[in-house]
Amino acid sequence: MAHPLKRLVGETAIYGLSTMLARVLNFLFVPIYTRMLTTSDYGIATEFLSYIAILQVLLTMGMETGCLRYANKSDKPRKVFSTALSFMSLVSLLFFALSAFWSDGIALWLGYHNYGMCIIYLGGILAIDSFTAILFARLRFEYHALKFAIIKSVKIASELGFNLLLFFAAPTYFAAHPESWLLHFVSATPDFSYILFAIFMSCLVSLVLFIPDLLKIKFVFDKSLWRQMMVYSIPLMIAGLPGVANDFIDRILFRYLLPADMSWQSQLGIFQAGVKISVLMSLFIQMFRYAAEPYFFAGEKNKQAPMHFAIVMHYFTAFCMTIFLFVMFYIDAIGLLLGKDFRTGLDIVPIMLGAYVLLGMSFNLSMWYKLSGKTQYAVYITSAGLLVTLFVNIIFMPSYGYYAAAWGHLLSYLVMVILSAWMGAKYYPIPYNWSKLWAYVSVAAALFFFSRWLNMQILWVKWLVNGVLLLAYVTFWLRYEKVNPLRLLKKESKELNKYDTSKNY
Repeated sequence: MAHPLKRLVGETAIYGLSTMLARVLNFLFVPIYTRMLTTSDYGIATEFLSYIAILQVLLTMGMETGCLRYANKSDKPRKVFSTALSFMSLVSLLFFALSAFWSDGIALWLGYHNYGMCIIYLGGILAIDSFTAILFARLRFEYHALKFAIIKSVKIASELGFNLLLFFAAPTYFAAHPESWLLHFVSATPDFSYILFAIFMSCLVSLVLFIPDLLKIKFVFDKSLWRQMMVYSIPLMIAGLPGVANDFIDRILFRYLLPADMSWQSQLGIFQAGVKISVLMSLFIQMFRYAAEPYFFAGEKNKQAPMHFAIVMHYFTAFCMTIFLFVMFYIDAIGLLLGKDFRTGLDIVPIMLGAYVLLGMSFNLSMWYKLSGKTQYAVYITSAGLLVTLFVNIIFMPSYGYYAAAWGHLLSYLVMVILSAWMGAKYYPIPYNWSKLWAYVSVAAALFFFSRWLNMQILWVKWLVNGVLLLAYVTFWLRYEKVNPLRLLKKESKELNKYDTSKNY
């Protein structure tokens, strides 16, 4: 088992690096977007990106996972991928054709007259990403992690390049060449179409990079195999929808729930800017997930595994709250990443940071159904979270705008944490020290509110005092644990030896 596990760790690192590169560069776009775009334009771009996120789940239909499953079961894996690619090419082309044909009508219906090209870009992004998702799955099946990461990284870099060209070079060029044919594709001055066009072009780049692979594929369609794959994959799509909808549905609701006298596009743009600052927390959580999942699955047969998982949760929560305090104590400096018109959105940053802490805790708690095989409960938990999101936004967004969206995320993830902890205690008991966990959260919250209460006006004094408070918090949780993590693990392994829960799994 040593070799497969070593390969798993290595490939996880490679996949993780490419994904983290995408998130980091996406974060670096924020200073550009919030300075070159109006709050309304950024809000419109956010709405389009939310459509893409939700429709992507529908359009891929869970086929990536279906391919991996049936390719591993079949003695002819090439036929599996060939069948999937044949089907997805038809679906993607049909979707793109319909998007292009109805582009002007859809744009008019959404209120974006003369922006039919943006609907074509949206259709192209979804079509290409859905098709290449199978090609990326094929690379994963064949253990070509490096090639996977290279293509992903080139796609990300090209998106960055197109953004820089559009925002910094295109306006000057268009001013000097008002009859340029490029104006059929984007506006003469920066607006939301620049973001969509840059993503669309980066998708084309990734498709071009796959041409050598496509030339080697013999496209055949096995109807019987396709039926089996669809029966397996469609439920995965249905299971994935509540989760992605829970993350993005509030962006779409801005259009319908805000009062007529309030610009929902502007409110959405400000909200998204605040979320982007909070994404510093989600970056850590994503890195943690890549490292933690292999650890959790590799150690599940160890009778001490539940106790180890509890220790991981303790340190994870304490570190998340350290990030929370760091961001909030130095929000004056971090907030300068946003353009001046967007900085009112900084008010939601503590709420969204808290929401992401709960989301990270929910990931830790979710290991019970992943390890016990009761993955159907994931649908119930995420669906409950989605219902909370919808309820909070429908009731409160008309009066409180983007604040309701932020609180919707926090309360939704809180419900998911409670449900997952309750179900996990029943089906896969893990000895979490809840008093310790909530002590970490409570002390951090108390220090945050204490800093706000001091209301220091001299910036360097404020940062100095906040630095002392941050150091005090780190000292608190390290002393609360009494010893360093490695010694704690050894100590608690002896003390909690009675927690032999192997019978539960």
